[in-house]
Amino acid sequence: MDIVDFRKLYEIAEKLHSFLDEEGLLSELLVILKEEYPNFSYFLLLSQTTYKHSDLPVIDLEYDSENIVATNAYLSGIVQYEFSHTEKSTILYAPLKGKQGVYGVLQIIAPNSQDIPTKEVEFMTLLAESAGAALENAHHYQQSRKTILELQLINETSYRLNSNLPLADTLSFMVEQIKSSFNAQEVGFFLGSTEIAKVKILPGSTPFFFLTTAQTYIDYIKGKLNKENAPLLFGDISLPLANPSTCFHSIIVVPLVLGKNLKGFSIIMHEKPYFFSFETFQLLQTLVHHLSLSLTNSMLREELKKLVTTDHLTKLHSRKFLDEKIQSSMNKDNEGTFILIDIDNFKKINDTYGHQIGDEILIQVANFIKGNIRGNDVGARWGGEELAIYLPKVPLAAGAAIAERLVKKVSENSNPHITVSCGVSYWNREEPDTYQYLFKRADEALYHAKGTGKNKVVTQSDNSKAS
Repeated sequence: MDIVDFRKLYEIAEKLHSFLDEEGLLSELLVILKEEYPNFSYFLLLSQTTYKHSDLPVIDLEYDSENIVATNAYLSGIVQYEFSHTEKSTILYAPLKGKQGVYGVLQIIAPNSQDIPTKEVEFMTLLAESAGAALENAHHYQQSRKTILELQLINETSYRLNSNLPLADTLSFMVEQIKSSFNAQEVGFFLGSTEIAKVKILPGSTPFFFLTTAQTYIDYIKGKLNKENAPLLFGDISLPLANPSTCFHSIIVVPLVLGKNLKGFSIIMHEKPYFFSFETFQLLQTLVHHLSLSLTNSMLREELKKLVTTDHLTKLHSRKFLDEKIQSSMNKDNEGTFILIDIDNFKKINDTYGHQIGDEILIQVANFIKGNIRGNDVGARWGGEELAIYLPKVPLAAGAAIAERLVKKVSENSNPHITVSCGVSYWNREEPDTYQYLFKRADEALYHAKGTGKNKVVTQSDNSKAS
């Protein structure tokens, strides 16, 4: 080969090494070949194909391929030839070889020819080697960028998960992180017993998992986890579905391990088969491991918060929690009703039946309260045998009706039989008021109810009339 050819080869190699993305590099290689040998045909036989959606003439190179010559070129790293009698063409297989391995084979088809001149074979061989070295360089660059992005993702996720977010916010963040980073369509988190016999979906999971359609997937995964107790990667799964229009083929399942115990799992899904790579599978395991640690902390914080804001005996809210809710309501709502509840003759009950029965009666009344209020109402232990209810945005008449219903239910259903008395107060935005004065009016109404026969409801209006 003369000096002009080497200079050209040097210029080509320099151009190929300027590409840091593999697909662009291979595309440029084919452009160069077509310029040099426009009558030849070219194919790229690659061992790790990631270009299936591009316009490149790429073929998967497999070890069990029927093309023995191409396989030999790949395994040996040496140029191979064959002659096609059917097409009457010579085919050259030039390995795309770097310093650390062979990344594929360049197939060059010379039509209507039984031989390719030695000079051209040498040029093509050196060109393929230059392309192989450039491909290796681009591959390492892409891998480095991928590793950096993965580390950034892990670092950002760890930082956010350790920011003492509420449990629901933690899971919502994780769902969005997984969807945006891995293009997942559905992400769900579940908690359950060690055997995963019963699981509950956690807030923040995508809406699909709250549908009955998702149950087939959940049940199948629970069965798999009970048997294997390990992360699962499904490339192309098909399940008998009640609604086959919604069908997910690619699924990753990562157990949620708290301490050494399996406490739940995460599910990541996509409709397309083989959508998630093994690298994605491994990275998700790392992210979910960080989530498990954060989940433990979040659950402990939630439990601690619950202990602080919940009365340990009745499981109603604490007095402190009630005070905060009423103050908040008086700042943002237009009205609200407060009910103060006292168990009649409670000291006599304790003296007659003992304090254990007294505690059971308190629990009974607390349960009647829970069954008598809405989700945004607040039932609380006021102190001793006194309990309380706050009804935000509820007028006095409606609040009094709720108190009447509670008094009737306690009288008719308690065991041993007891009664309660209620004092009801009310505030609205039109009149200046304070929560201390709201409590005082309810306490005065309760005192009047206790002094006029018990087992009744007295409102602040009734009390002012009586005065």
